[in-house]
Amino acid sequence: MRTDIFARLDREPEPPKIEIPRMSRTRLALFGGTSAFYAAIVVAVLASTWLVALDWKLMLFRPYEQWPEQHAFLDYFVVLGQRGPTAVMVAAWLGWRSWRQHTLRPLLALGAALLLLNLTVGAVKIGLGRLGPHYATQIGSAEMFAGGDIFPSGHTANAVVTWGILAYLATTPRARRYLSALSAVVSLGVGLTTVYLGTHWLSDVLLGWAAGLLILLALPWCEPLIGRAEAWILDLRDRWRSRRALTPSRPVAAGGPRPGLVPQRDPAPQPEGGAPHEPVAVAGTAAARPSGSAATTRTATHSSPRAHAMRSERSPVTPTGSRRPPHSRPPVGG
Repeated sequence: MRTDIFARLDREPEPPKIEIPRMSRTRLALFGGTSAFYAAIVVAVLASTWLVALDWKLMLFRPYEQWPEQHAFLDYFVVLGQRGPTAVMVAAWLGWRSWRQHTLRPLLALGAALLLLNLTVGAVKIGLGRLGPHYATQIGSAEMFAGGDIFPSGHTANAVVTWGILAYLATTPRARRYLSALSAVVSLGVGLTTVYLGTHWLSDVLLGWAAGLLILLALPWCEPLIGRAEAWILDLRDRWRSRRALTPSRPVAAGGPRPGLVPQRDPAPQPEGGAPHEPVAVAGTAAARPSGSAATTRTATHSSPRAHAMRSERSPVTPTGSRRPPHSRPPVGG
């Protein structure tokens, strides 16, 4: 029995039609507003404006020293923004959704979102090279282009994308509202937790929220590519099944003879008097077919059974011949 996900897709009942989000005017307006906010945060940090001063005030305040009793819990809570654990948890849920909905779209949408996240956030991190609060060298400085990689906050952006994808893929308005509220609370909590622990500036978190939201808003542009990828994977699955169905059930050793049908004829009726049957010819290969007198002897050996003679009529036979002396006639006239 097949237990792969494709076999389960075939056995499940057909789900209701799933509506795929489109790039509406509202979504376009949100995308434009979030892009402007993203650019404003980058400019404010590059220009060392009041936002950088606020970053330093929060850093010198050291929230983890003001409320140390929350430190142990928030050390575990921030894991909800780490890419590895969250990707595994969300992929498990979306894999079950793929089984129930007869489509690979949930898993492919998650893969596309994580790919965009790694490309966009990773490129900005490396390009701007900002140092984190624990590695800052000069008070009041933006710490840009110093070889760091914390701007924007990867934990925050990842929390927005991985938990927000659940709301993006929701099939009912009610589920979408609940999942949107849940993802917003988790992503806000993860971002503020990194500020509490002193691993990120506040501006890092603001840019991480904007970066994750931009990816979610841009996903409808990826839907045609996701549809083509799903069709290609399912077509590859069908071709693999066809080749597997044509594979012989019993493999044949390399160079060995292939099994074939051996035609046989019904044995001829036995004549009266106990005469032996004529030898039955068996179809075979030319190499296995004996020739000459050896062929006659070998064929007679394997001929059909005949009537047995009485024991008194048998002549004892030795490897050199019969032990009975030859019959001699008396001479004529003797």
